[in-house]
Amino acid sequence: SRLRIQRSSLRAEESSSNMQQRPPIFLYTDGASSGNPGPGGYGVVLKCAGICKEMSEGFSLTTNNRMELLAVIKGLEAIRWDNAEVHVYSDSSYVVKAINEGWLEKWKIKGFKKNPDLWVRLVPLLGKHRVAFHWIKGHAGHPENERCDALAVAAGAGAVAAGKQLPPDPGYKEENPSD
Repeated sequence: SRLRIQRSSLRAEESSSNMQQRPPIFLYTDGASSGNPGPGGYGVVLKCAGICKEMSEGFSLTTNNRMELLAVIKGLEAIRWDNAEVHVYSDSSYVVKAINEGWLEKWKIKGFKKNPDLWVRLVPLLGKHRVAFHWIKGHAGHPENERCDALAVAAGAGAVAAGKQLPPDPGYKEENPSD
């Protein structure tokens, strides 16, 4: 019995040691909507140890803030291990200030007024990883931010212009049933 305990604790130490040795993840995000509300999309660039993954998706009717927030969520959901060191880079003051200035904690207590479906989805992801948020100026030549913007625009307004039928953003419709 004692030997098993020692082995278990060794495995736990090895496991936590392996987690600390994993490289940091750099998550770049952007959201866009043509009109607010209007067709919109998000773009994500994930970088880790020389590997780059891009993701995007568009919706027929949404808002810029929803797409900014959804980009962060989708990026964090794509991470395949727990307790990752993640650096999120966003040009969204809404998202970055909500985290860095404590707005999210206040909203959790008082109730979410806007985008509750997305904030409730984000909260457990923040607890799953070690996440730092960094604001970057949009449209200022930052390569990953520019790429995210291109992905977001192409997934939303670009797709509509190309004649694609986009799905509705279900959370937007719940908050705004008359739209």
